[in-house]
Formats: sequence, C-alpha cells, structure tokens
Amino acid sequence: MTRAEELPDVASAREFYAKYEPKEIIGTGASSTVRRCVRRTTSKEYAVKIIDLIGNGELVGEDLRTVTHNEIKILRMVSGEMHIIELVDVFETETLMFLVFELLHKGELFDYLTEVVKFNEKQTRQTMRALLETVAFLHQQNIVHRDLKPENILLDDDKQIHLSDFGFAVALEHDRQQLRQLCGTPGYMSPEMLKCAINELNPGYGKEVDMWASGVIMYTLLAGVPPFWHRKQMVMFRRIMEGNYSFPSPDWDDISSCAKDIIIKLLEVDPDKRLTAKGALNHPFFQHVEDGNRYFSQGFNPRKKFRVAIWTVLAGVVVSKLSQNVKKTMCVIIGKDPYSSKAIRKLIDASSFSVYGHWVKKRADQNRAMLFKNHLCFNKF
Repeated sequence: MTRAEELPDVASAREFYAKYEPKEIIGTGASSTVRRCVRRTTSKEYAVKIIDLIGNGELVGEDLRTVTHNEIKILRMVSGEMHIIELVDVFETETLMFLVFELLHKGELFDYLTEVVKFNEKQTRQTMRALLETVAFLHQQNIVHRDLKPENILLDDDKQIHLSDFGFAVALEHDRQQLRQLCGTPGYMSPEMLKCAINELNPGYGKEVDMWASGVIMYTLLAGVPPFWHRKQMVMFRRIMEGNYSFPSPDWDDISSCAKDIIIKLLEVDPDKRLTAKGALNHPFFQHVEDGNRYFSQGFNPRKKFRVAIWTVLAGVVVSKLSQNVKKTMCVIIGKDPYSSKAIRKLIDASSFSVYGHWVKKRADQNRAMLFKNHLCFNKF
C-alpha cells in the first residue's frame, strides 16, 4: 500500500474517526488526499480532504497550516453561497488536518469537458453565468480566488457548478489592495500577475486576475482547447502577456460574434479595461431568459420569430427531400477534409485527448487534423 493509500494514524485523529468513516480515495494532491467518507450517525456521504502537515509538498508544517487556516476562514466567510462548495467540518491535529466537504458526485468540470469535448453556447451561458455570479459575490466581499480553472469547479447531480479549492484565495484589506505573489495555474495566470515575477517595479494585481481566468475558462468551454496553451511554458507565458490568441477556423466558425466579444473583453491585457464580473453579466451574451429548453432575448420580436419558424419549416421540407443524398455527401466531405465536419471534428478532439492526455492546440505545429492525414488508416475507418 502506497503512502497515498494509507489511512492516517487513528490515535492522532480520534475525533474525526469517531464521527466519520473514511472510504476510498477520490483524489490526491501534493500534500493532501481526498476520500469519500460517511457520517456514522446518519450514513450521509461527504468528501474529506486530509492534509499532511509533514508531507513532501511545496509547503510543509506551519506554512501549510497557515495556508489551510486561511482557506477555512474564507470558506466560512462565504458559507451558504449557492455555487461555492460547503465546508461541513474541520478537525486538526499536530500532523494532520481534516476538512470535510459536501460530496459532489459528478466530479470536476474539467473531467466532464473532456467527455463532451466542448460546450455549445447555451451550456456555456448557463455555466459562465453561475461562475460570474459567484465571482461577483466574492469580489463584493473583497475576496480574490486566484486559481479559477475547470479543475476547481465541481458539478453536482444536476450539473450545477460549485467553486472549490480556496487555497490561494485571499481576503483583501481594502478594495484597491494590490498583491504580488505568483500563484495559481500557469495557463490561467493573468498578464499582470506574470509581470510581477519579472519586474519588481510592477504595481501588482487585484481582483481582475479572476476575470482573466474566467475568460480563459469561457474560451476553453466553447473551443475545447485553452487559448494560450503551448508545450513550452515560457512561450505560453509570452503569449499570455501579449494577449496573443485567436479564434481559428473551423472551431469558431459557428460561434456567435457576441460570444467572441465577451471573451475579447475578458482577455483584455490591460486590467483597468477588463470587464468586471458585474460588467460581464450585463453583456448581451447573458441577456437571455431561460424558459425550459428555450431561450428568448429580452427584446423578443414575435413577428421575426414567426418568419424564422416559417423558414425553418420550409428548410425542413427541402432537407427531407435531400435526405437520401446525405450519407453520400458526408462521405465526400469526410474523405476530403475530416476536420471540416463538426461531428467528426468533435470525435477527433475527444480521441486526441485520450491519446495525448492533454489539450493539443490547433496551430500550424500541432494540428489535430494531422492525426487523420494517413489515408490508409482513414480508409479502414
């Protein structure tokens, strides 16, 4: 049994074990292990994050204890917020800390995204609205998360998001306080945070870093790949600081200009010009009201909708007459350029992730369509 699989010493954490029964491991980190656990009196399931204060992580001992105390403090400050994970219990010993959270069975948004490859605009609107409402709440409390990413967004049974992992979060002393610590995940770091690491005279950063990360998340949801990824981290950092990204064809051909516009305003290099959380929620992309499975813009025009319905019916008649040629047409399209078909493109994207284990950026040097350039393999397919 490996160190990660071993249960902590019962004697040093008697209070936790008296209340909860730990089960299988559901996640691991540099200095922690997450297990499913069951409350003995109610049989209700939870997730417990067991933090090893004398482990081999980047932070050990009192440093790690201080960071964890800060996380607990912030989680208690935001307790009860709909889209933030709920901290249920805390136990602390000389060598271990136990943080008991609500158990969210659907896991990380990242894992779900790898299954579906990308979101449509409706799914993106729902997810990003919930995320931005949560960020707006945090910023109103002068809290900066500093590590927003799909891996730190968990899903419940209804696929509602719950923001987690507040280990890098900080409560500002005042609204305009500037920070300088380099922290978070490289692909989601903002230009102003990176500049702090290379320029001692840089004034620092504030809440705006969360908005940049939100833009990276939204781009990734819609495209299935992050905007700045590169296998060489220094190249990726340079792209981030320059705001060097694009909306390449064909992935972005069927995505609205409205969606692209809000991403552009979130991925604004100048933090003073970047959208705030409230400003983003007021963007036209979010000015829709959900009614079941339908969306209506606030400027609803019944005459225009009727004309669209008529044209839709007529188009359906034409499509039905041409249905006998669909298979033949698809074979021709796929044979010439498999990546031009949205359905096949989605299959390629999913397959490439399972092969490489990470996102593959569709640039000249890393085009996933190249996987299907071997005509002999394609003919077998």
